[in-house]
Amino acid sequence: MKKILLSITTLAISCLTVSAHNHGEKKINTKVSSVEWIGKKVTGQHEGTIAIKEGNLSFHDGNLDKGTIVIDMASIAVTDLEGEWADKLKGHLESEDFFNVAKHTSATFTIKKVTAEGNGKSKVSGDLTIKGITHPIEFTSTNEMKDGKFAAFAEVNIDRTLYDIKYGSGKFFEGLGDKMISDEFTIKFKIAAE
Repeated sequence: MKKILLSITTLAISCLTVSAHNHGEKKINTKVSSVEWIGKKVTGQHEGTIAIKEGNLSFHDGNLDKGTIVIDMASIAVTDLEGEWADKLKGHLESEDFFNVAKHTSATFTIKKVTAEGNGKSKVSGDLTIKGITHPIEFTSTNEMKDGKFAAFAEVNIDRTLYDIKYGSGKFFEGLGDKMISDEFTIKFKIAAE
């Protein structure tokens, strides 16, 4: 009888331990998480990074459920140029022509729904806020949970004009020629949380 009670107690503790790992919140590790951006134009493209300021992810039954990711717009950097050229582009991206960083220091992505698609992939739906303007976005991410640590990788295209970033857009300006900039920019991110 004692052995049975001991076994039941051990099983209950194991279940509670698994439940604790499979539910609750995890804090995003901003040191190992990363965001890369790619902006294209007629004559080529530019690339760079933006730091994640903070964030939390919620889990249910071991799966990503909801979350909030705050991006530090003041950290925007250009990686395909050097020196004066990199500084010049960075300054332009921070200006009112693009992200108006002096007024809008952060961008936010709020995860509202995550649907498993199998093979470690999920469809993620949520609201992206840039320059105080919010629009829904949806994309597929590859997720991994190991030893209580979570990682997600994804790539998503964003229409910048929805967020009042119209500089160099063929939708709003005529005769731009080779100075036209694509309305879509690409974000690649790697998120780690524990």
